[in-house]
Order: sequence, then structure tokens, then C-alpha cells
Amino acid sequence: MTSTGSRTELDLVRLSGSIGAEIRGLDLTTGLAKETIAAIRDALVTHKVIFFRNQHTLDGDAQERFARRFATPTTAYPTALPTLEGEPAVLDLDYGHTLLRADFWHTDVTYTQRPPLGCVLRAVALPPYGGDTVWANTHAAYQSMPPELRTLADSLWAVHANTRDTTPTLPTDDSDEAQALRDRFTSTLFKTEHPLVRVHPETGERALLLGRFVRHFVGWSPEASHDVLRVLESYIHVPENCVRWRWSPGDVAFWDNRATQHYAVRDYGAHDRRMQRISLAGDTPVSVSGAPSRAVTGDDTDFCTSLAKPGDGGP
Repeated sequence: MTSTGSRTELDLVRLSGSIGAEIRGLDLTTGLAKETIAAIRDALVTHKVIFFRNQHTLDGDAQERFARRFATPTTAYPTALPTLEGEPAVLDLDYGHTLLRADFWHTDVTYTQRPPLGCVLRAVALPPYGGDTVWANTHAAYQSMPPELRTLADSLWAVHANTRDTTPTLPTDDSDEAQALRDRFTSTLFKTEHPLVRVHPETGERALLLGRFVRHFVGWSPEASHDVLRVLESYIHVPENCVRWRWSPGDVAFWDNRATQHYAVRDYGAHDRRMQRISLAGDTPVSVSGAPSRAVTGDDTDFCTSLAKPGDGGP
């Protein structure tokens, strides 16, 4: 990392032509200079997902301190899912919680009116093989569509919800544990109408706002929506728009939830894979015509603001 005047140059290596970069030589447990934080944020919005290796001394407290340099952390989840004890911002993923294995394409928590700005994910325990995560650039997907399809997408709105049929990893057996997980995931029902294409608040780029939590287009039946949704999603998941990260101990990923989808590959059998995630409070998506998303059911105020502290997002 070098500085030129007030500008900080990161040691950054791009990982693909469309998405992803690794930033080297930083210790996220230290009090990084405000110029470094600004450079990291620039890298985030440019490359959509950024990675830091060798953060072996990072713990939950330090992870949260780092995250707060960019925005207010949300509570771990909008509904009553298992969290890390004593750490209300930390969602403890994949450690004996079948529900939390996100092996499907999604943008996080889009069923709320203000989905997270981004997420900081830390590898805690890894399997001996497998367990990669794949991210896709939803702005690049929008740009790659034919003009006629972009015009259609610009005009559409979609209903997002946290009902059980939107999450294929919900256990389907009749055990008490499975029933408890289903009940916790839907303990508060959220339903929101989002534009299919949102305008990024920092870059002005247009990005597709889709993923597993979409139920149907506003004014369309689920049956009529299905095939069009399938076509639109097909532009997101092509290899040219994706980056796949093979985790190592000490790795941290930070992604822009406003311009990506991701998929946690579940190919590690019965081995443990424990990850800890902090999400950052986001804004209300806005359509290409300037119309904001509309909450139909559920209030995300506590999720977005209850952990706010003075100085969040500051230097």
C-alpha cells in the first residue's frame, strides 16, 4: 500500500474481468487510516467483492470495528435466527444450522425494504475440501442483456418475501428442531416490492435486483412470472459474470450486496464449515424512474438501526 498526496494506493489484484479483487498487505485489526478506508470502499464498489487473506487474529469484535468504518451493522438477521452469543451483529453460519447453508443464488435479505449495503464474512472453520463461495456481478448481467430485455426489466417490479417456499434449505422433515427452524425464519413475515432494476446509490450503475427471495412480478401471477424470471437470472450466473473464492483459514470477504448475488457451494459432506457474517445497513432501492421500494409487510427499522453508534461509517 502506498500513498500519493491524499490518495492511498492499495496492493490490489483483480481476480476476473468482471468481478472480484484481492487486497494484500493490510491487517484489518489495526486502526486503518481514513484514506485507506476510502480506498477500500472505492475498491468495493468497483470490483463488487473484495478479499483479504491472512487475517488470523481477527475476532468478532475486530470484525465489527472494521465493518463500522463503512456503515452501521445491522442485527444479525431480521428474524429470530441463531446468532453468536453476546454479539448481536454476528450471524453464525453453517455450524449445525442446516437452515443457514445458503446453497442457492441470492442477494441477502431482499425481502426487507432496505437490504444490506454489504456484508463482511470471516472464515472460522473450514472443511478439508469444498465449501467455496461464488459471487456474480448483477450490473454486468444487466449490461449484457439485449436492449429490448433491458427495457422490459427497467419497467418491472417484483415481490420479495421470506416465506418458507422461497428458501430451499429450510429442512423438510418433521422433527422438533426442523419445525423450530422453520418457525424462527418466518417469525416475522416480510414482504417488499422492489424494482427489478435498481440504481446504485454510489455509482449510478443499473443492477438487477433478483434472487431466491423473489416470489413474482408485481401484477403478475407466479406462473406467468416464472419463465421471465428464469431468463433474467440466466444472465447473472454465466461464468463471465462470476468469481469463485476458495477459502483458506484467515480469509475475509467483503461484498457489495447492492450489485451482486452469491452462492455458498455445499460440497463438503458432513464436515464443519463455520463462517461469521456482519451485514451493513443499506438504503431503500430506487428504480430507474426514481421510485423507491415499498414495504408491504414487516418493519425493518430494528434490523437496520438498533445497533447504530456515533461515528458509524466515519473515519
